[in-house]
Amino acid sequence: MDSGLLFSFLAVDLLLVCVPGADWAYVIAAALRRGSVPRAVAGLVCGYAVHTALATAGLAVLVAGSPKLLTVLTVAGAGYLLWLGWSVLRRPAVPGAADEVQAAGEGRLFLRGATISGLNPKGLLLYLSVLPQFLTLRGAHLPVPVQTAALGLLHMACCAAVYLTVGALSRVLLSARPTAARAVTRTSGAAMLGIGAVLLAERLATL
Repeated sequence: MDSGLLFSFLAVDLLLVCVPGADWAYVIAAALRRGSVPRAVAGLVCGYAVHTALATAGLAVLVAGSPKLLTVLTVAGAGYLLWLGWSVLRRPAVPGAADEVQAAGEGRLFLRGATISGLNPKGLLLYLSVLPQFLTLRGAHLPVPVQTAALGLLHMACCAAVYLTVGALSRVLLSARPTAARAVTRTSGAAMLGIGAVLLAERLATL
């Protein structure tokens, strides 16, 4: 692949990953509740691995060309964001709330992370709209599926690096500041509600 395209994709991808959203809120909550941040991040990355596999298999193109299927996926993702946002606002993460993590089991951190990223509309946007723009369709040395897999793996690496950093900083900076922790999580919850509502309204308006 052309190195210029790779660096361009990396820049755009980092910009998208660094925008706070459902993934950020989940990592921050796991950090404040003394959950395993690496396990939560591994779950999120696993969800994007599924996106990468589907895109590599050509299903991303199929979904992009099927308005009904795209609508179903977008509505499901938007609905999940609305539910997550309301859950965060109703019960914002506070430092030291370890009982909930222990009761639910650390294994659920991974599964819930995979579900969050798997249904994240931002992930759908990346794989259906952004990633295809960086593929070389003609005259390329690598087949399109290989290019797609490479860009997907690069996105997963960016997610892992950014989210591990967010989790570590959250645990260090917010653990001793419960008021700030509640403010950050509530802001994330409100952002998820807003993004989910906009996505839902835009998609339903096209019906």
